[in-house]
Amino acid sequence: MRFASDSKWEDIVGYSRAIRVGNVVEISGTVAVDAENQIQGEGNVYQQTLYILNKIISFVEKAGGKKEDIVRTRIFVTDISKWEEVGKAHGEIFREIKPVTSMIEVKSLISKEYLVEIEASAIIQEE
Repeated sequence: MRFASDSKWEDIVGYSRAIRVGNVVEISGTVAVDAENQIQGEGNVYQQTLYILNKIISFVEKAGGKKEDIVRTRIFVTDISKWEEVGKAHGEIFREIKPVTSMIEVKSLISKEYLVEIEASAIIQEE
């Protein structure tokens, strides 16, 4: 199953926001933009991280999973010196779950307003 966020970029670039195959859900790199393509938390890496993680959780739920099914996050930041703010937001969301994660500094993201981009993987547990 493929899931879209209705971003115009999904059709232009040719990707899905999320894909579920069996009990595995993969979430594409996600930035802090809403359905109207407006940036959320502009200039604030902590707020962008919270927004992105909640957006990722919503797509895992659309795919039939829950937050606890997330087993990996991959965090790309444009300024690694802000790692504590990113880590604080990640910890608030995942403190009890503790998925494996990576935080990588990149030269830039697709737009200078994006301070962080996150990918995620989930494995939906059978009840």
